Amino acid sequence: MNWPHLIVVPVLLPLAAGCLALLLEPRWPRAAARLSVAATLALLALAIHLVTIAANGAVIPYLLGNWRAPFGIALALDRLSALMLVLTAVVAVAAALYARGGGPKGTHDARGRHFHALFQFQLMGLNGAFLTADLFNLFVFFEVLLIASYGLLLHGGGAARLRASIHYVVFNLTASTLFLIAVALLYGLTGTLNMADLAQRVPIVAAQHPAQVQAAALILIVVFGVKAALLPLYFWLPDTYSAATAPAAALFAIMTKVGVYCIARVTTLIFGADAGGASDVAIPWLPVLAMATLVLATFGALAAGRLGLLVAYLVVSSAGTLLLAVGLGTAPTVGAALFYLINSTFVAAALFLLVDSIASSRGEARDTIAPAPLAHRAGYGALFFLLAAEAAGVPPFGGFLGKSLMLAASVDEPMAAAIWTVVLATGLGILVALARAGSVVFWQATDANRMQAAAARPSFTERAALAWLTIAIVATVLNAGPVSGYTEAAAAQLLQRGAYIEAVLGAEPVAPLWNPRAGDIKP
Repeated sequence: MNWPHLIVVPVLLPLAAGCLALLLEPRWPRAAARLSVAATLALLALAIHLVTIAANGAVIPYLLGNWRAPFGIALALDRLSALMLVLTAVVAVAAALYARGGGPKGTHDARGRHFHALFQFQLMGLNGAFLTADLFNLFVFFEVLLIASYGLLLHGGGAARLRASIHYVVFNLTASTLFLIAVALLYGLTGTLNMADLAQRVPIVAAQHPAQVQAAALILIVVFGVKAALLPLYFWLPDTYSAATAPAAALFAIMTKVGVYCIARVTTLIFGADAGGASDVAIPWLPVLAMATLVLATFGALAAGRLGLLVAYLVVSSAGTLLLAVGLGTAPTVGAALFYLINSTFVAAALFLLVDSIASSRGEARDTIAPAPLAHRAGYGALFFLLAAEAAGVPPFGGFLGKSLMLAASVDEPMAAAIWTVVLATGLGILVALARAGSVVFWQATDANRMQAAAARPSFTERAALAWLTIAIVATVLNAGPVSGYTEAAAAQLLQRGAYIEAVLGAEPVAPLWNPRAGDIKP
């Protein structure tokens, strides 16, 4: 990597774009929207470049302010964080494009204030959460993405969104308070919040204060479980995601994965097998809660009366599948989970956008699972079939590949029989729920008249967004070998924490870009 400051750009680029959008939106809203789309495309190009850098296996640290870790703020790029950056950028491009579409009521982003500024600030929070190597700054980035998500959830107004936002805000403010308590407890016990430094100090402190360290660890996992929609902490998600506008809901599909990422990071790096008295604190119960989440999410999908609510329960189901694999804590299961994460994220985002397009073509019926006139049902039906097959894990699609890899990796686990039963049974339940919804919405639909069909035709940018995510899904399946190889390597790197600790704590300050004085400045 030629430029050592490249790692911080995924945080700075959306920050700058969001600030500029705030300035442009009052007088030049189209310019603000174009700026947002251009910045998101640039972010995608940067993320792809970073994932090629991370693919060689090195952990690349970055010291903000040129202070050595653990005394300053550190970022770190490895295979897993680079993968999450790419997923975020791919989904963000689709959401930004779709936001520029719309019907007679105007574009989606014009139905409320400051959409693109909030959109970019949420990207900043997401990217920062994936890159930070410090627990307190993880809290800061959590708050950035949450505050932006509050505004995006309310975008467009309406009683349903207001009601969902109240629940969402209260729930997440409570989780943020718990996060601060856990961070304060860990800092009081260890004197540091740098994650690499914590990985070295926690085993020592846990030998003297095992109960306090375990309490801090469990509080952290509860906080991340809220973000990941883990039972019994997922009840806020279905109504929230189904009430949001389509572009916001598509971006929220990656926001849930932040919780999964954080659980995977802290349970392997800080509270893994080498954490002494706090080792593997989540292992006994995390797989059990994940399977329970899968079961209840399946029942929710079967009972859903609206397509948007059904897709929201699919997000909960995917989180349960991911946390089950992470909870097992082996390299093969985590590698399979990361492969499944890619597919499930793209599918959920695409379904949120597709459901919005379907709803706009059904008049007053909107997204209710009931017979109604539907324009363009052949095109919508074909895409819904593809995405439903992906979500349910029907072979030979990506969902099937991810679940089959996970099941194969869990054969030797003590809970193998329960895991296979739950994963296969819930997969069948999701298939039934999607088949029921598809048969009612498409098979029992009647053709709309030409005037309705013309008025409901999706805009070019809406079609482009759906095509973009479809291409990403198909490309993942066609390149399953290289992609699974990368995810397996990312899982192995995640579980071998020594390289991460050594890279972050051994990082050297870099020379400044510009020297304002005549003499050299030592960083």
